[in-house]
Amino acid sequence: MRGIAESYAWTSLGQIFDPREHNLPSNCSEYAQSPQAVVLADRVRVYFSTRERDTETTYLSHVAYVDFSSDFTETLDVSSHQVLELGALGTFDEHGIFPINVLAHGGLIHGFTTGWNRKVSVPVDTAIGHVVSIDNGRTFQRNGAGPVMAASLIEPYLIADGFVLEINGLLHMWYIFGTQWKIGVESGKPERVYKIAHAISPDGERWQRDGRQIVGDLLGADECQALPTVFELDGKYHMYFCFRGYDGFRSGAANSYKLGYAVSDDLQMWTRDDSLSGLSLPTGAWDTEMQCYPHVTRVGDERYLLYNGNTFGRYGFGCARLDRTTR
Repeated sequence: MRGIAESYAWTSLGQIFDPREHNLPSNCSEYAQSPQAVVLADRVRVYFSTRERDTETTYLSHVAYVDFSSDFTETLDVSSHQVLELGALGTFDEHGIFPINVLAHGGLIHGFTTGWNRKVSVPVDTAIGHVVSIDNGRTFQRNGAGPVMAASLIEPYLIADGFVLEINGLLHMWYIFGTQWKIGVESGKPERVYKIAHAISPDGERWQRDGRQIVGDLLGADECQALPTVFELDGKYHMYFCFRGYDGFRSGAANSYKLGYAVSDDLQMWTRDDSLSGLSLPTGAWDTEMQCYPHVTRVGDERYLLYNGNTFGRYGFGCARLDRTTR
């Protein structure tokens, strides 16, 4: 199956945002994880998750945003207010929101959040929530305290990373579900394994899913796949995501997140071939060991890829533009 690389290539615009250079809300000073864009009338707003130190060894994840010009060359504004409050005591998003995917739909801006909360036997549990903005994406409010997608009989762990598109009046979500927890050989601690799946909904709150892994593994059954982003181009659907081994991914480039690619004709069957991604991005000091959490957005006739670098986005995110090749 023909992929992006047959007719296009990504041109790097380099690192475009470093959270250490801005005054972020909630005493956050590092991390700009999972950049996710929505196109407004006069700017592109990019939401991300940043971190507040909770104790000496733990964090809370908060939503913030930065506004760019339409070509991502100029920073217009950075949020200094609380975009979305953390969940109440005992809720699925009590300890953080990472990531938030945003979608203009029905005259409002909708957010599909991954909320997380701490556990005892394993570090964390996650689920997907739904929030809505009535002030053009400046702040969001919950429809309720619970999630719209969580663990189920066939997906018993870690529902997260929802990316939503409206196609022919139906909402499609690509997300990840955990398949197991296992003790890491290197870390000696519980490590998660998760895969990409697909769901549909008429309204963003009732989701139909079958728990089927839709993207093949490159690293074997313990490969972890995260943060899918999907777009249509030239009659095909294209997916970028990131992947890694389940263990040893914190200790160097060999096992760290890399960007993967798959293509589909029908949104159901996906063919993975990372060599067809068109990605050959030069690395800088901020992304030499890791490229992760991709997001593709369309601005006018252009498509841009946002992604994080080293240490899971600790030092911000970069951007690339999709250009037709001359081959």
